[in-house]
Amino acid sequence: MITPEKALADLAAMFTPERTAPGMREALRRAVTITELEPPGVEVVEDITLPGPSTPLPARVWRPFDAADNGAGLVYFHGGGFVTGDIETHAALCQRLAAASGVRVVSVDYRRAPEHAFPAAVNDALAAFDAVYDGALAYHGFSPDRLAVGGDSAGGNLAAVIAQHRRGKVAFQLLLYPLLQLVEIERARQPWQEGPLLSREILHRVRHSYLRSQDDEKDVRVSPLLADDLKGLAPTFLLAAELDPLVNEGKAYAERLAAFGVPVERVVYNTMPHGFLNMTRILPQAVEAIVQAARALAKGLA
Repeated sequence: MITPEKALADLAAMFTPERTAPGMREALRRAVTITELEPPGVEVVEDITLPGPSTPLPARVWRPFDAADNGAGLVYFHGGGFVTGDIETHAALCQRLAAASGVRVVSVDYRRAPEHAFPAAVNDALAAFDAVYDGALAYHGFSPDRLAVGGDSAGGNLAAVIAQHRRGKVAFQLLLYPLLQLVEIERARQPWQEGPLLSREILHRVRHSYLRSQDDEKDVRVSPLLADDLKGLAPTFLLAAELDPLVNEGKAYAERLAAFGVPVERVVYNTMPHGFLNMTRILPQAVEAIVQAARALAKGLA
């Protein structure tokens, strides 16, 4: 029997400083087999490609049995600090979102660092969203009038960037413990917030791997929290984890959105670490949190 303590210890051991980026990616793929339960079924799962700025982007579509008649769809970007993560590591999460919301979901694989530094991931994310908005997934029922963006961690960063740069086209934002800035990664981070999937050491590695130079950290495509104008952005659901180094910046972004008149709901899951939504086997609260996020998504696109 896998205990929570054993699973988390195994997960932490997979992310050691000596690991290369490919090694970290493989470790995360293996971790999913330890930490994830089988998700509920959906009507259709299809691997596709979407047009990218340089090469086609791998993607996967989940169409739920009770897909909304209004064409509601979510363009999703996986987490992993811009270095790890892919469609497979976040497949269970995406399928759960689709099944619980009745919203079609497409998960997009973007180019990762350090092989492809900023702004490659941003350019890929924008291209994928534009393709879906322009009708690339119309045959699956995706409508440009009911299109949300979402993601967890680094994927939440990309979703927030798209919402800012495609203002008026995005109908809803689903931000799951998003990484919203890389300017300050030391201050106000407590030892009890250090976890197996995110720590000071990992944040330093993310910044070193993803950015071309220190100047990039203040670019709003890297740090959307720093954007001057948030007026007219899509209504937002922001899920946070109490034991997460990113919890304060998520709170700050929610407060800034609200100050600009953007409808925003922020929910904090106490005692949960960063990345807990990928731990449904060992943290029952993860299933509850995904269902809550899915219901907010369905309501936001109704």
